[in-house]
Amino acid sequence: MGKEGPYGHLTDEELVQDIVAKNDTLLFGVLYDRYARMVYNKCYGFARSQDEAEDLTQDVFLMLFVKLASFKGKSKFSTWLYSFTYNFCVNYVNRNKQRKMSDKSVSMDDVDYKMADEVSDESIYEMKANTLEKALEMIAPEDKSILLLKYQDGASIKELADLLELGESAIKMRLKRAKAKLLEIYKTLV
Repeated sequence: MGKEGPYGHLTDEELVQDIVAKNDTLLFGVLYDRYARMVYNKCYGFARSQDEAEDLTQDVFLMLFVKLASFKGKSKFSTWLYSFTYNFCVNYVNRNKQRKMSDKSVSMDDVDYKMADEVSDESIYEMKANTLEKALEMIAPEDKSILLLKYQDGASIKELADLLELGESAIKMRLKRAKAKLLEIYKTLV
């Protein structure tokens, strides 16, 4: 019968419907098994230790059980869960007083950000992986998450707009700004 027992044939979306309809913790366990590794990996990107990542993962799934009914099926469940996890982690980092990051964003007509127009996707892909990783740790969590969703996970502008509930032009502006900040920090590390 496979690892998931009699529920292996259910799609994520069917599983979610059943969990919500029956408030079924056993079925939720199946969903947990399918996605625990992915959620842990995303949490680990925001955490300072494996223990913290494990705690965050448990918190995400606890909150997920409560919020599962808000999944409306507009995107694939995995994409929705991915966004849910990112938002949870970003909020966690922002709530954590020792790690509070001030918003250093400036208006787009500020002179320093004229270079934002010059940041091409190629420049993101050409960055050396270990230096890029360091630079990603140094930018705001919101910027890190949108860049990872776009470049690591291949989310389209439209998908990002749906996930973050913003207009496509706002997403493009956020990406442009995040790329500019990342490039700025990257240059100080090279």
